[in-house]
Amino acid sequence: MEDLNYDTDEPIVALATAWSESALAVIRTSGKDSIKLFSTVFSNPVAIIDSKGFTIHYGYIYDPGTGNKIDEVTAAVYRNPKSYTGQDSVEVFCHGSLPGIEAIITILKDAGFRDAAPGEFTMRAFLNGKMDLSQAEAVVEIVQSKSRQAHSLALNRLSGAVYERINFIKKKLVDFMSLIEVQLDYPDDEIGGDTDISIEPVIEAEREISKLIETYRVGKIFHDGVTVALAGGTNAGKSSLFNLFLREDRSIVSDINGTTRDYIESWITVDGIPVRLFDTAGLREADHPVEKEGIRRSEDIIKNAALVLYIIDGITGMTDEDKDIFRKQKDSDNYLFIWNKIDNSSLLIPEGVLAVSAVTGEGLSLIEAAISSKLTGIHISGTELMIDSLRQKDLLLRAGESLKSVKDSLINNISLDAVAMDLKDSLDAIGEITGEVSSVDILNNIFSGFCVGK
Repeated sequence: MEDLNYDTDEPIVALATAWSESALAVIRTSGKDSIKLFSTVFSNPVAIIDSKGFTIHYGYIYDPGTGNKIDEVTAAVYRNPKSYTGQDSVEVFCHGSLPGIEAIITILKDAGFRDAAPGEFTMRAFLNGKMDLSQAEAVVEIVQSKSRQAHSLALNRLSGAVYERINFIKKKLVDFMSLIEVQLDYPDDEIGGDTDISIEPVIEAEREISKLIETYRVGKIFHDGVTVALAGGTNAGKSSLFNLFLREDRSIVSDINGTTRDYIESWITVDGIPVRLFDTAGLREADHPVEKEGIRRSEDIIKNAALVLYIIDGITGMTDEDKDIFRKQKDSDNYLFIWNKIDNSSLLIPEGVLAVSAVTGEGLSLIEAAISSKLTGIHISGTELMIDSLRQKDLLLRAGESLKSVKDSLINNISLDAVAMDLKDSLDAIGEITGEVSSVDILNNIFSGFCVGK
């Protein structure tokens, strides 16, 4: 890894918490001589230098040039290899004053630390064997998670679930490669016995890879979230339902048709899925230029939404336009039809339409369950193994394609040399997922997407 564009042993420093005023802030350091360097700006340097790992020390950060106190802090000391990065490191817990944070980082840089690159702490953890590459990716996925469910799924990956599954697949292929190599290295008459090669291990590995690939779509939904649009005619109750989903009055509600002339949006969570919910303008023929523009924008949102909740006024029943849309979209994967105002409706609810009252909340839980089912097709507990990394998905696809070639070659009695080459390509792709096989460019690309301090 000498080709990395920074020295991975150099002492580094970065703010690990957000750059904003707060009660406390955490400044992180790591690298060769980091404990010794930190001691030069701490009020009790001997305590730092002589301390064991996993100890916390109270004192002050000093400016060595002036002798002035900068801040009252506690400092946590970690000795290699038992630290996040696998290196000696010190984490400073200081007051969350922006000028104070800036002063401490400046003093530490004057003492010999340099600014950490984005993701450099986690890259060092990977390079020092503290985690594999799939776990490193899970770190940023945890930081970016938009719901508790997404956080749980990322935490499962951080705990090594991806590595364990990949290692299971790799072991099967390595054992299979050994059989192939025996056949290549020794003539049949030297081996003796039955030399037929069963392709069952390849089929099983291919099946496991396919299962992982299939989790990507849902994993991506929990990581990135999805767009859901409330659509329907004017005065159907879209804004009331929007407020019900949010559990607050965000959208103006009125009996006057065309009250919502533009869309309004907010993030919510539905069964653990981060949802960007849009309340759109009522769909109708409009003369006012502002309302016409709002309807045009709403139509664009509806067209691009992952799921459309089409709201029908349960008091007046379906309009001709409602009936036309229902006929076209009732079997669609990205439409749910909702009969609103059931608290004040005596009309028969059509089959395939969900019922709700935006006033009382009756039926909301069933709608949320239907949204989750439409988007994922399954109930997620948070302990499932799912991938949401496009890099991992692409590598799994590559490994799967190579295994397909292996299987076809064995079935058609093609040269074992070709089989061995395809097996190696599959193993290389699998190795890239966990970082056993990785180029400098790949590592720099992954970790450059991290925030500074991680």
